[in-house]
Formats: sequence, structure tokens, C-alpha cells
Amino acid sequence: METETLAMATEADFTLVALFFRASFIVQLVMVALIVASVWVWAIAFTKFAMFRRARSNAAGFDAAFWSGEPLDELYDQVADAPGSASERVFVAGMTEWRRSLRDDGALIPGVQQRVDRSMDVAIARESQRMTNGLNFLATTGATAPFVGLFGTVWGIMRSFQEIAISGQTSLAVVAPGIAEALLATGLGLLAAIPAVILYNKLSSDADEIVATFEGFADEFSTLLSRQLD
Repeated sequence: METETLAMATEADFTLVALFFRASFIVQLVMVALIVASVWVWAIAFTKFAMFRRARSNAAGFDAAFWSGEPLDELYDQVADAPGSASERVFVAGMTEWRRSLRDDGALIPGVQQRVDRSMDVAIARESQRMTNGLNFLATTGATAPFVGLFGTVWGIMRSFQEIAISGQTSLAVVAPGIAEALLATGLGLLAAIPAVILYNKLSSDADEIVATFEGFADEFSTLLSRQLD
């Protein structure tokens, strides 16, 4: 009997592909969902890393142009039609409101400072939304993927016990393949969840840092405009 059990265990294929195709439909569905979630997590991460790198580079370039001594009106005329970066869009929002507040006689409509600040705040909020768009999926995957994988494991183990009851055989060689298939679902859940949590924390921190640079620029720009009002 022991020789027969050992032979059954040896013949069983425990490769990942074999475990997937031997699993029940529900467990396969769980595995596919976790694999898709994991791929989507990395796709979002690579997209965000590229976006943040461009945002930092563009912000540094625009900051250099802003403090180069070039008149702000000329800089505005260069970028107003098609602002290509977040920093430019914040600047254009402020300058547009500034110009709208100029009367024909050159005087300014009262309350211009507050309107300029609000315009830049709205632009910054819009850029912040663009920066963080998609990060909620990472947080959701990090929080739910282990439980989705656990559901697949529980379902697979339940199916293994049902097969034991039907066959009447209780040897480990009989139940091991089914348990291995079930545990693979938990492994895939952790494979999706752990990177998702790490990437979410990293990308959220980077997004906050970049948005803080926009807010710092808006404060500096507002200070420059306030000097002209005094």
C-alpha cells in the first residue's frame, strides 16, 4: 500500500501550469482574477513612475525659466496656448486670472489676489487628481487580494475533502494535489497584494511630494504678484 501511495505521489504533476488546469472552475477563476490584478498593478506602477519622472523634469525646467528674469507676460504668451506640463498649467491658471482682472485703464479689479490664488488652487487640485488617478486600485488590491486568494484556497480544500468522501481514500497522495492547487490561490493573492501595498505607499509619497512642489511654486508666484499690488 505504501509503495502504491508513493507511486501516486511521484506521478502527480505539481508544476504551476498543471496545478492551474487541475483546479476547479471557481479556483481557476480566482487565480485568473489575481493574475490580472497583479499585471494591472505593475502596469499602473510603471505608468506612474514614468509620469512622475516627467513631472519632476518639467517642473525643474519651468522653474528655471520662471526665475530666469524673463518677463512673466512673455513667458505666459509662450505657454498659454498649449501648456505642456503641470507647472505650466498652474502658472497659466494664475496668469490668466491676473490678466482678466486688469481694466482697460491698467487698474486692477479689487480682490485679484484671492481670485488668482483660488485659480491656482483649482489647477493644483486638478493636477493632484491626475497624479493619484489609479492609485486606489493598488490600495484595493493590497487590501483584498489575500482574502480573494484565501477564498480560492478554502474552496479548493473543500473540494478535496469532498473527493476524499466520494473515493473513500484518505492517503496524502490522494489529497495532496488538490491541497496544492488550493494553496496556489493563496500564493497568487500574496503575489498581487504585497507589491500593490509597497507600490501604493511609494507612489502616494511621490505624488504628495510633487504636488507640494506645485503648491510651493503657487505660493512664490502669489508672493510676486502681491508685491505689484502693494
